[in-house]
Amino acid sequence: MSVNGLDGIGDRLLVVFDGHCGFCIGTVRWFLRHDRKDRLRFVASESSKVSELMARHGLGANSSDPGLDTVVVLRGLDGANERVFTRSDATREILLDLSQPWRAAGVVLGWIPRSVRDLGYRLVARWRYRIWGRVESCPLPTAEDRAHFL
Repeated sequence: MSVNGLDGIGDRLLVVFDGHCGFCIGTVRWFLRHDRKDRLRFVASESSKVSELMARHGLGANSSDPGLDTVVVLRGLDGANERVFTRSDATREILLDLSQPWRAAGVVLGWIPRSVRDLGYRLVARWRYRIWGRVESCPLPTAEDRAHFL
């Protein structure tokens, strides 16, 4: 079942992020700078393009929904092996698709028990708006980064 407007990402990871979160936007910019192999595509969780996709995986459709207090990464979008990752598993999947040394950081992250990783993730998620702020709308990507956003 193809999700409208999300075709053509191939074997890349789809990263669904909170477009109102200053920390999340900064993190996406960091990922863009380190995505030398063009492995990542991004879409804000507020986008109408992802509501069907989030529902398909039992997740909330926007950042104000308590069901989506996390980054979501999809591997194999619309394929028979479509997989969804959240919280620290999502971060790890992204790191594993980047070049070294970030791939090694993803491997090392996998050695830490998920419960411990997710505890750290939840702490950052709880405080992200207070520390990094909340923006009214997701900033437009630069011309060179626009191809990475859906």
